[in-house]
Amino acid sequence: MSSVSEKREQELEVIMNKVRNLAGPVEVSRENLEQVKEVMIALAGKGEYWAEDQFAAPLDGKIQNRYLIAKDDDDSYALYLNVMHKGKYAPPHNHTTWACVTAAQGEEFNYVYTPDAEGPLEPGMRPIQLTDTIVVKPGQGICLLPDDIHAIAINEGESTRHLHLYGRALETLENRILWEKDLKTCNYYDMDIKTIK
Repeated sequence: MSSVSEKREQELEVIMNKVRNLAGPVEVSRENLEQVKEVMIALAGKGEYWAEDQFAAPLDGKIQNRYLIAKDDDDSYALYLNVMHKGKYAPPHNHTTWACVTAAQGEEFNYVYTPDAEGPLEPGMRPIQLTDTIVVKPGQGICLLPDDIHAIAINEGESTRHLHLYGRALETLENRILWEKDLKTCNYYDMDIKTIK
């Protein structure tokens, strides 16, 4: 283990304890997540922790590598590093858990959507409207509650190295919803990128 990775692991232990305290034992709020986001912005700012010599970028035509950085034994508080190239796009989707995304490098465009009508998110006809665009870049992140809907795109510039923190590990999430191009029809979402552990 390199000195950088040792230092990263030591700091992660402190940071994840802080995140657990901020998120709290009850249902997380947007206000809690804003505090978590500030902690994660600082962690993402430690560029040497997330550099190419620590986590390789995708090669051979691949557009994304997702690395598992940390998670609790019960699959809660799961932290990933996503290394993504220009051209990466994920259609509108929810997570069924809270999320916080911050940047070590590059810009990720987050398109935030709101359903036309209230009610549970289920497959079928569920029109949504674009209501906000947030650019995740160094010093700026985004927080999402379980039913928040967003799409992401790497539109330009350098490849991204972004930290994605979730209340539950992505591999355990069920009944996530993904919208079609018409922004009206949605179905269950099967994750298509394998995590590197």
